[in-house]
Amino acid sequence: MKICYLVIAVFITARVCSGEPVKSADVAAQGIQAPTERPLRFLFVSPCVNEAFFNPVKKGMRDAAALLGVKCDFVGTQDVDIPAQAALIRKGLVEGYDGIAVDLIDQNGCDAVLDEARKNGVPVVAFNTDGGANRNLRMSAVCQNLYEAGRTVGLEASGKLPAGCKVLFTQHSKGVSALDDRLRGMREELSKNRIAGEVVITGTTPENAAKVVVKALQSHPEIKGVLATGQADTEGAALAVERNFSGKGYYVAGFDLSPEILRLLKTGVVDFTIDQQPYTQGFYPVVQLALWCRYGIRPSSMDAGATVIRGVDADRAMGLSLEGFR
Repeated sequence: MKICYLVIAVFITARVCSGEPVKSADVAAQGIQAPTERPLRFLFVSPCVNEAFFNPVKKGMRDAAALLGVKCDFVGTQDVDIPAQAALIRKGLVEGYDGIAVDLIDQNGCDAVLDEARKNGVPVVAFNTDGGANRNLRMSAVCQNLYEAGRTVGLEASGKLPAGCKVLFTQHSKGVSALDDRLRGMREELSKNRIAGEVVITGTTPENAAKVVVKALQSHPEIKGVLATGQADTEGAALAVERNFSGKGYYVAGFDLSPEILRLLKTGVVDFTIDQQPYTQGFYPVVQLALWCRYGIRPSSMDAGATVIRGVDADRAMGLSLEGFR
């Protein structure tokens, strides 16, 4: 019980316990469990299971699981494959998981299986991306406000890029609603300064992203900068410029943290990156699912943030990144 009280205190401090308490009728309808000796089992389902971005997510999941005495598994597809992701969710239902956390990157690709979960009383929360068409099918979402984060990038970058110039936009995968939302926000702000550009798909590894960016920059010398929408392509774009276009004046900015991105921030290759606290995207879904299953404390959505990280911030963030928290 002490663990429960500690977690509830954390939730209150973070202001994530808003909403009405679950009534007894709701408890019965949702199949909420009383505490038992059997550990609760939760499943996380990702569309890019081995992408480096998810390492802090997995650490947050593991830390919360240890704190609460539950068991968690993190599964997913190697690259974006919505039918395969939906199949993994359905497999989790068949295997009897008590709750599921899903990275909802598609507008409707997982709605049918999430409806199955709801009808069977299995709680679902979203993490990292909340792109499902029917948000009534998940109880909460722990993710960044992606469109507003994209606007932040566009606003920051537009003050550094020449008016009317051409840029290269990058996405690590096609069909990811989170990346589309960020891109839309970027373009909206940049258009105010008549800055536009084309999109390339880089793949989910920095090395592959670097090759794609090098080819694009060599083919289009009019491009003045690269604006990325995710971790792999931010790191790849910066590596491409550092290795092949050093001193040529290319502007690079993007999203997320990695030791390489932080190094490139310190050296000035990357102007800034947007952090979104992936550790919390693994930690809080576990807490929310456990509190719902055990005590009927309803999950609440929370914003994972959109902090601008510059070179002067890199040292502190580097230590936390190496420890797996950022």
